[in-house]
Amino acid sequence: MPRDDTAFVQWFRGSSPYINAHRGRTVVISVGGEGLRGDGAAALLQDLALLNSLGLQVVLVFGARPQVEDRLRARDAALQYHGGFRITDAAALESVKEAVGALRVDIEALLSMGVANSPMAGFRLRVASGNVVTAMPLGVRDGVDYQHTGEVRRVDTDAVRERLAAGSVVLVPPLGYSPTGEVFNLVAEDVALQVATALAADKLIYLTEGQVLLDDAGALIRELDLHQAVRQLDALRASAAADAPAVRLLHGAVRACRQGVQRVHLVDRQRDGGMLLELFTRDGVGTLVAGDPFERLRAATVDDVGGILELIEPLEREGVLVRRSREDLETRIGEYVVVERDGMIIATAALSSHRSARMAELECFVIHPDYRGGSRGDGLLRHVEREARTHGADHLFVLTTRTAHWFRERGFEPARLEDLPVERQALYNLKRRSQVYIKPLRST
Repeated sequence: MPRDDTAFVQWFRGSSPYINAHRGRTVVISVGGEGLRGDGAAALLQDLALLNSLGLQVVLVFGARPQVEDRLRARDAALQYHGGFRITDAAALESVKEAVGALRVDIEALLSMGVANSPMAGFRLRVASGNVVTAMPLGVRDGVDYQHTGEVRRVDTDAVRERLAAGSVVLVPPLGYSPTGEVFNLVAEDVALQVATALAADKLIYLTEGQVLLDDAGALIRELDLHQAVRQLDALRASAAADAPAVRLLHGAVRACRQGVQRVHLVDRQRDGGMLLELFTRDGVGTLVAGDPFERLRAATVDDVGGILELIEPLEREGVLVRRSREDLETRIGEYVVVERDGMIIATAALSSHRSARMAELECFVIHPDYRGGSRGDGLLRHVEREARTHGADHLFVLTTRTAHWFRERGFEPARLEDLPVERQALYNLKRRSQVYIKPLRST
């Protein structure tokens, strides 16, 4: 197979678990008006259509700030902002309605492309939009009347879900409507947040202008749990302007996670294919903020058997592990724990008890090569040791052919086969000549 074909096949196989994991999930995507200008708009919307074709339920919330400003300048009208919000007078509201209306038509046109040799050839995508956002005026703040600038009051979730269930991409403009027939100019990022929380979306994706969350060395911050995100937000507020993009977006991410959105992604929209790389590769290309731990250790279930087999197969092939059949795993799945990272099994271990000897065996201790190092192995071992103690074990033992040094560094001492429980001695594989190591378990 040619090298390029091999790379493609490997990538496609690697993306399949994420395709399966995301199918049927609700994703709200927020993009500013900057992302809908120029040649990049077509590629971005084609990627969005691809998400829909892969079974994701997609809501697109779009902004129109630069388009509105272009129209205001053409009319020699003032650009009025205060506290990060546009002051929308009557003239500005007309420019907002014109810009949003024109953008909506452009987006629908690009999502309707199906010509030969295009990424959407032969694919018919339905786009739905409408008055799904009820808004109210922002009012007077700090003595400033924001006039026709508003904030979200309610989202018609039934209407959005109905259209998503029908297979449509739902398009939500930065406009809201009042029961009295008024129109309000809204902040697109806030609309996306409110839509995502109202729908209890699985993901909220902010497409950003460049990489916005950087560490002290200038490198992209890749992952934050909710507690880390709050600390980072406090640090940014202490050192940056309150309306800086990083502060605004991270504040939205924290709010979304606190209100039930599982994952918030900050992805540079200028990165070609950024959404696809973020969703369908192991570590993505943006910043992930997770409301619950995106990496967790838990008891294994029968549904994890396929993931465990995929994890341990390379080590079985090399002879590091004894081969385990699917049937054996299914039978003994209650003895296994796994570390799950955003839907993927990246580590596992099994614990079998020998109660009569007050001993327990650590088996099938595996961490994916991409996630070795750090503290995962130690955390997994501590968990197994705690479980062994709850089962009444005073000692934990392991049989290994290649990882003796790692276990010795963690308190395991060389032992003899005769030191093992009698029933385990009978199962010893003389051909493998595994070394025996035992660790005393201290009570906690």
